[in-house]
Amino acid sequence: MAKETEQPHPRVFSRRTFTRGAALAAAAAALPADLLPQTQLPPATSPASEKPADQTPKLSAESQAEAEAKIQNILRKYGSRLSDAEKTDLRKLVLSAQEPLEKLRAFPLENWDEPALVLRPVVEGNTAKPAIGEK
Repeated sequence: MAKETEQPHPRVFSRRTFTRGAALAAAAAALPADLLPQTQLPPATSPASEKPADQTPKLSAESQAEAEAKIQNILRKYGSRLSDAEKTDLRKLVLSAQEPLEKLRAFPLENWDEPALVLRPVVEGNTAKPAIGEK
């Protein structure tokens, strides 16, 4: 009966993980302040907060329509589970992800273009490695 009432620990640390974290914390505490990186900005002045919240990335009309369709589809499926803040974050995330997607799609690629890297499986018994680019 005792085992049924026991709750498993939500997060279990191994001795190795604890020791590694403690060593890193001790090493960081031992460093002089002038050696610590000064590139960290406080949360109020982080680059993400420099943009106004209502500024959306500049997208073509087609990309804007695609992003809106994605947003509407997500809201149709999960809208009842999302709060207003989550819906705002969803819109911001989808619109910010659309800009790199537009750049990726603009890259010229044809069906006959070969990949930059070809996977060559290792066959047991074959110890010779083919040269790069050799077929």
